Amino acid sequence: MVTFFEASLDTISVHHVGNQSQSEMYALSDHPLVLKDELISSLLKQYFLTPFEKSVEVYHLMHSSGDLTLNEIHHFATQIFDDKEKFHDMSEQIAKYLYKVANHPKIKSGELYVVYFKNVQIEGNLLEAIGIFKSENKETYLKVYPEKGGFAVDYEENAININKLDKGCLIFNIEKENGYKVVVIDNNSRGQEAAVYWKDDFLQLKIRNDSYNQTSNALGIYKNFVTNKIDEGFDMTKADKIDLLNRSIKYFKEKETFDMDEFAGEVISNPKAIESFKTFKNQYEDEFDTKIGDTFEISNNAVKKQARVYKSVLKLDKNFHIYIHGDNKLIEKGFDDDKAMNYYKVFFKEEQ
Repeated sequence: MVTFFEASLDTISVHHVGNQSQSEMYALSDHPLVLKDELISSLLKQYFLTPFEKSVEVYHLMHSSGDLTLNEIHHFATQIFDDKEKFHDMSEQIAKYLYKVANHPKIKSGELYVVYFKNVQIEGNLLEAIGIFKSENKETYLKVYPEKGGFAVDYEENAININKLDKGCLIFNIEKENGYKVVVIDNNSRGQEAAVYWKDDFLQLKIRNDSYNQTSNALGIYKNFVTNKIDEGFDMTKADKIDLLNRSIKYFKEKETFDMDEFAGEVISNPKAIESFKTFKNQYEDEFDTKIGDTFEISNNAVKKQARVYKSVLKLDKNFHIYIHGDNKLIEKGFDDDKAMNYYKVFFKEEQ
């Protein structure tokens, strides 16, 4: 978790980065931004830092070769942390590097802000941090003000909504040898071909394999297995699948530590399905180079987040939704020959 009630904005440099594939250029400022008053500083701090308050996924900078010194952002950040006088020069290098890698035609041009913060807290540590932010989407705002005994309306185009940070990251001055601690925001590239450039091409991030991510990955793999894989070897109704998902969430909510054999026995039960799940998990680990331990401490935050995307609703055409939270033996599926339709029979003791 990131908190910033003690944080201060020390220095900020602003540049403009175009898209070279669209024949756009970049524009570099000659010096750091001069802030007019404390209110501007406070608004910028709100704009840059508020989106990270709920960040729980922590990353490290990395390089595909395994040589961390080849990660450009790690190099620039290290130069700044080692010598604050190099801040503006390094901010220019960061802008040039973003221009170099962000060359997909769908990537929008925008302002790049490089910011030096003091006293930003992450996981209990009060640290200096470098923020790199990009604003890509502009909005039009109406302004209403008193005039001659009444009111007048004006507008401002191409303005920035300080409640909508498009892209950003915070690089904390800790764990340099591992790629620093990094948290990231990317709010407007979902589902686009250009979505990978901020995290993968520009920052080159690798998610930290702590209890949060172990928990999140284990639940994600299991959900994918039940939703997409288990049909290949077993005759499962959607109600059966929902029951399996509910049992897994129940396990993670009730236990403090995950144990693979215990989880498989209590949740999956069927020996063939257990073997299929373990094979599925191993294939994921190999494909994504991410090891999920057979035992690890369960993160409650990760369970809460994953529980929100676990479906417990059985949708029947457009007429009925059945919410399944408990014993799947109390719901039976059948087929009515006369109506030529499927049906579910639900058993209960009383209405509530």
